[in-house]
Amino acid sequence: MLYWLANLSEGGGVFNLFRYITFRAGGAFFTALVFGFVFGPWLIDLLRRRQGKGQPIRDDGPESHFAKAGTPTMGGLLILSALVVATLLWARLDNPYVWIVLLVTLGFGLIGFADDYAKVTRQTSRGVSSRVRFLIGLVLAALAGAAAAWVHPPDLTNQLALPVLKNALIDLGWFFVPFAMIVIVGAANAVNLTDGLDGLAIMPVMIAAGSLGIIAYAVGRSDFSAYLDVHYVPGTGELLIFTAGLIGGGLGFLWYNAPPAAVFMGDTGSLALGGALGAIAVCTKHEIVLAVVGGLFVVEAMSVIIQVLYFKRTGRRVFLMAPIHHHFEKKGWAEPQIVIRFWIISVVLALIGLATLKLR
Repeated sequence: MLYWLANLSEGGGVFNLFRYITFRAGGAFFTALVFGFVFGPWLIDLLRRRQGKGQPIRDDGPESHFAKAGTPTMGGLLILSALVVATLLWARLDNPYVWIVLLVTLGFGLIGFADDYAKVTRQTSRGVSSRVRFLIGLVLAALAGAAAAWVHPPDLTNQLALPVLKNALIDLGWFFVPFAMIVIVGAANAVNLTDGLDGLAIMPVMIAAGSLGIIAYAVGRSDFSAYLDVHYVPGTGELLIFTAGLIGGGLGFLWYNAPPAAVFMGDTGSLALGGALGAIAVCTKHEIVLAVVGGLFVVEAMSVIIQVLYFKRTGRRVFLMAPIHHHFEKKGWAEPQIVIRFWIISVVLALIGLATLKLR
């Protein structure tokens, strides 16, 4: 919205700053951050009063989690509100990629909100049917994949770009939309599985978002993409503003989610943020790189899949408990120890993912 102030500048002037994506990304970051600090206490108090007993704690979970009973959930509302305000205020609203990612984020946020609402009203760890959530997510992802294919440049439509290999493209044809569905729904559910400890999910999300924001800015500029030998996707640079808003909103939320958490993200936040990461990867043609920068989420999801499949086949467990962060809890690791070490792993994976921009 504020981008249009650039039209007031003739040959320079202060309003000319609004033409620059980097300036508006900084504005989006601080807008979302301040929003989180200002409205965080009010929202947490509202959630505490409305939810009463807070998020239900699983009976079969780690014993240390019983002390968290009564903590309100749906804190993802704070992140999403800050993100939406920052994006609408600072991004170009005539950019289709911004709307694709924003609508995917809000769509998955609504799915998560319905699930959280069912849990707190029924006081059970079972919310909306996983099958229903999965099917609605697939529909949203299919629409996003089709929209992305529609707005991509003709030479990149339905193509899968391979990192490291120069100018390597695989024509997926009609399978591009199902592939996009796998990426977006997979990312949403992987982040959802990771959100099990105070501060565990939000920092890796911000790290991955920052990496994808840099990638979006690079592939959205013809000079940068030519220098790096990556595929040029005009218009994706505006997604840097979205990711900056996500990081700002995420930091505002982390202020209240740091141990001991005053509020949980809930499915409202985890599904929305995971869906956002998947949608950005699809828009920027960096779906495979997402599996690297978001490698922590992949490991968390794979630990659940391995545990379930192995148990069904043998009746035994590979991990003491899945997702894998609970395995380390059962081994006696302190919660802050797990969280900080997983953050470190996320930083390393993000740097490896960013390195693929130059490794050609």
